[in-house]
Amino acid sequence: MLPRGIISAAKAAHFGCKQSGFNMSSVFANTCVRSQILIGNNKQIRWHGDGPGPDAPTVQLTFVNPDDSETKISARVGETLLQSAHRTGVEMEGACEGVCACSTCHVILEQDLYDDLLDKMEGAALGEDEEDMLDMAFGLEQTSRLGCQITITEGMDGAVITLPKATRNFYVDGHKPTPH
Repeated sequence: MLPRGIISAAKAAHFGCKQSGFNMSSVFANTCVRSQILIGNNKQIRWHGDGPGPDAPTVQLTFVNPDDSETKISARVGETLLQSAHRTGVEMEGACEGVCACSTCHVILEQDLYDDLLDKMEGAALGEDEEDMLDMAFGLEQTSRLGCQITITEGMDGAVITLPKATRNFYVDGHKPTPH
């Protein structure tokens, strides 16, 4: 039997497609499809395909780069922090392309944002996969998270996200994958 979250996610993806006017074939055509996923008692908006479109609501985020310069971006609500970084040219690697299989999208959050995001998670704790990947991250801090595991919300407007001084990419030294 499948866990409740997986069943809910599958149902939500199907009904989300149906309600938004997309048929299931559009999902497989890598079209932008919005679905609401029920994880525990929390409903999250996730985008499949290319993420939310240009008409999605946005929030302003500031990235503190490894050289201490700042980059301000408009992040779309519903995309991941990694997707926002890639779309706007922020130097966040994401070697596994956002599937929580590396630590190259490691970010350091402000304490208030970290606490707020944690409070909204099932069991108020990071998932085991994210914890395992963070164990490999360079410059781990108390408020470290993986950018691929953070979904942009309207409550993140004005947040400051710090990129670590280095990353550990076990693929090849110097390899920088480009998102597709």
